[in-house]
Amino acid sequence: MSHWPLTPEDITRPAYRSLAQGIASAIQAGTLQPGDRLPPHRDMAWRLEISVQTVSRAYEELIRADLVTGEVGRGTFVNRGPRETLKMPWHHGATERPPMDLSLMTPVCLPQIAEAWADSLHRVAGRLPEGAFHDSRPGRASSHYGEMAQAWLKRCGLTVPRERILVTNGVTPAMFVALAAVASPGDVIATESATCHSLRPVVQHLHIRMQGIAGDERGMLPEALIEAAQAASGQMKAVFLLPSGAGPFARVIDRERRAALARAAEIAGLVILESDPLGPLVSRRPPPIASFAPDRTLYFTGLTKCLAPGLRLGFLVTPDYLTDCAASRHLSVSWMATPLIAEIASDWMENGSADRLLEAQRAELVLRNRLAQNLLGVRCLGGDQGLHRWLALADTQDERAFRQTALEHGVAVSAGAGFAVSETGPAVRLCLGGVGLRDLKLALNTLASLASVPAQQAVENP
Repeated sequence: MSHWPLTPEDITRPAYRSLAQGIASAIQAGTLQPGDRLPPHRDMAWRLEISVQTVSRAYEELIRADLVTGEVGRGTFVNRGPRETLKMPWHHGATERPPMDLSLMTPVCLPQIAEAWADSLHRVAGRLPEGAFHDSRPGRASSHYGEMAQAWLKRCGLTVPRERILVTNGVTPAMFVALAAVASPGDVIATESATCHSLRPVVQHLHIRMQGIAGDERGMLPEALIEAAQAASGQMKAVFLLPSGAGPFARVIDRERRAALARAAEIAGLVILESDPLGPLVSRRPPPIASFAPDRTLYFTGLTKCLAPGLRLGFLVTPDYLTDCAASRHLSVSWMATPLIAEIASDWMENGSADRLLEAQRAELVLRNRLAQNLLGVRCLGGDQGLHRWLALADTQDERAFRQTALEHGVAVSAGAGFAVSETGPAVRLCLGGVGLRDLKLALNTLASLASVPAQQAVENP
């Protein structure tokens, strides 16, 4: 589908993927030229008979693929730079066998998840409070679910008062609010050399710049952070960290380094943005960085990555002096968390489903991570309970060529460049939860075979 404009007949399920691939194909065919402006979200939604949220998600996928750029107040434009890849990593044609998708980070699709949803919906339906379907006051919603939020945060290693907790529709909205609360257009945010792919479109929307900081096998170097902040002459406002296994390198930072980074941020005068989407999934991990620097850390976590993809609920913990500012930013972009989802989350925690699902996920992920380690060896980095691993390729291998070759073999992975802020070396990210165990073993064996083939040969003989 390389024609433009698209029609409702071009859209198949899932609609956001179909729309994103349709636009990507039009760019590849030249029917959409560099600099062309895509229709506004509402216009596109009306034209294709889909929701505005679907259009927004498709445009975000294209931004992550570096095909388009979103400019606040102006619109979304086709990028003018060279196009190194035009296919979305999860794309497959109608006649192709669907790829074994290791590109999306989701928890393992356990049968217990569907059972928990069904049981909870039945229970909640009989005792649904009026506020869940009628109230539109964010303050009341936050206070109603504050106890549930506190209970989850305790599982993550934090004990905080309700008034410092903001309930959001997931980790990404919490991240957006946190960034908007501490930085202004033109400011700099420090990150590791590679960070989560969802951060890039957020900082682009907010016109904030990222700067990668040098690190070692234990994480970001505290002294390098201080040096970078001093060189930035006041423009660096915060440091964004993923210390508990959710970052691209799948690294859980040790307690000593967490404390050192907290001290470095204080010396440099930086706010800490601690993103913890896995929450308590990784057991026996060190305390959050927020426990070392509660007065300068905005900590956010959620339920999507560790319990169920559809349970889109997040919690943002703020220092006292930023509580009102964060609440105001949240009102402007999300208004309030969805009460029905919060009701289901509360039910899961009250009846023990949340803890049972956590234990089931951990057991399954131990099996999957050990399988990946055994098949791919020491270059495959990650812990026993993480959702993904980071496969470092040989210096002579091109990660985009490797990704394309893997896709031709039926395996979708994410190239390391999609996460890079500064130089990281060739690598791909492998997510372990999105396919069944049999397909995962087949996919990992395929990748092990491709990783052992010299780069040029792998490209010429897919």
